Amino acid sequence: MRILVATTNAGKILELEQILGAEGIEIIGLGNLTAPEDIETGSTFAENALLKARYFHTRSGLMTIADDSGLEVAALAGAPGVYSARYAGPDASDRERTMKLLEELKDVPAERRAARFVCAAAIVWDGGERVFEDEARGVILSEPRGRNGFGYDPVFYYPPLGRTFAELRAEEKSQVSHRGRALRSLVGWLKASGLLDTAESDDRINFPTGKSSASSE
Repeated sequence: MRILVATTNAGKILELEQILGAEGIEIIGLGNLTAPEDIETGSTFAENALLKARYFHTRSGLMTIADDSGLEVAALAGAPGVYSARYAGPDASDRERTMKLLEELKDVPAERRAARFVCAAAIVWDGGERVFEDEARGVILSEPRGRNGFGYDPVFYYPPLGRTFAELRAEEKSQVSHRGRALRSLVGWLKASGLLDTAESDDRINFPTGKSSASSE
């Protein structure tokens, strides 16, 4: 079966391939399909995920999965939140966003640097829509550690494993990350619902896997 994945984020695509591919689901990338720049107008991760999934389902006709995710820091009243990808400006790099975060927290002691990654994964098909949400709780370090992952991963320390997300192998991260948890819930529901057997598998579109250097949580 084939499902359209509404992202051009290379890091997200890798995680999705690992989780969905294990269930025999073929991921179709966006190819040349693009969304309006102002599509993420929701005030929550769930609203933004649904906005993207609905839009690309309408454009493609395929069952579509989209996620919206980000980092919430307690000492910053939940910021950057839904603005995680735009925290340092629309064209900022992962490093620039991370450095801005560390600057905001420079005077915050370690015991007050609790944070969580949140993910809302939405699926839209001809018969309806669902959203699955989950989180990963950790602590923001004072400096980056690790070379893997993307977004704020280098400063997000995950206590149960004693490493940052950027120090985890991809398969390790997918087991404990917010996105991995939300997507496994989605896939579990898909299997139980029977939609895996009835999902669109025709050739209405045939895009290559959409990969780019764009990145955000």
